[in-house]
Amino acid sequence: MDWLVYPLRDFLVWLFENTLEPAGNNPNIIFFMIIMFGLTYWMFVQNKLNKKADADPDQIK
Repeated sequence: MDWLVYPLRDFLVWLFENTLEPAGNNPNIIFFMIIMFGLTYWMFVQNKLNKKADADPDQIK
């Protein structure tokens, strides 16, 4: 089983040291911006849908 585990471990350590460490805090900032954009977009869509529902008298509430 060591023939599988040790190369996998070495690959994961190499991946971490060469991608995540140099990236620093940038992935966190990118994910935060994507989430904030998505939430803002959803609030505008939800507002539009709420206005449409309020204008429909046949809406079941």
